[in-house]
Amino acid sequence: MDLYTYYRSTSSYRVRIALALKGLEARHIPVNLIQDGGQQHRPEYRAINPQGRVPSLRTDDGALLIQSPAILEYLEERYPSPALLPADLLARARQRAVAAVIGCDIHPLHNVAVLNRLRGLKVDEAEVMAWIRHWIAEGFNAIEALIGDDGFCFGEPGLADVYLLPQVYAARRFELDLSHYPKIARVEALALAHPAFVQAHPDQQADKPA
Repeated sequence: MDLYTYYRSTSSYRVRIALALKGLEARHIPVNLIQDGGQQHRPEYRAINPQGRVPSLRTDDGALLIQSPAILEYLEERYPSPALLPADLLARARQRAVAAVIGCDIHPLHNVAVLNRLRGLKVDEAEVMAWIRHWIAEGFNAIEALIGDDGFCFGEPGLADVYLLPQVYAARRFELDLSHYPKIARVEALALAHPAFVQAHPDQQADKPA
C-alpha cells in the first residue's frame, strides 16, 4: 500500500496509527502542504485525490481511497484483526461518537483550508489562534466527559484513540491549556509509551523538517 501523507496532518496521523496498530506496512509518500504553495494543489496529486487533501491511500490492489474516515473503515473491514472497534454495538457507538466529535466538529474548523480562508479575510493572527483554541476546547470538554476512567479512551486502544491522539498533538501545537483534561492526558501518556502510537507520531516521520 501507498500512503500519501504529511507529517503533522492530523488526518494522516490517524491513518498511520491505524496501520501501525494493525501491523500493516505502507510506503509513505510525503505531500508537503506548505512547500511550493502546497504540493497538494499540483495536478499530479489532484489526479490521485481530486479534493487536494491528505491522506490518500493506494491499496495493495491499486485502488485509490481518500478521506481518513473512509480509509479507516476500509482498513477495519479489510484487516479486521486486531480490531479498532469492539464487538458490542453500544461500545462501538461510543467509540464512533468520540471519533465524530473530532472528525466532524473539531478538526474541520482548524483545517489548513479554513485557516487560510480566515487569513484571506484579514482576520488577525491572534484571533485565528483564539478561534482554533476555542473549537478544540469545546470538543475536548465533551470528550473528557465521554471517555472512561481507566486505560485508553475505552480500555484497549481503539478508534477513539486513533482520532484523539492526533487532536491532542494539534492542541499542543496551538498551545491550548490541557490542564483541564486529566482523562485525555492519561490517554496521551499511555499512547506515547505504546509502540504503534510512537511509530505514527509526527516526530518519527521522514518528512518532518530537520
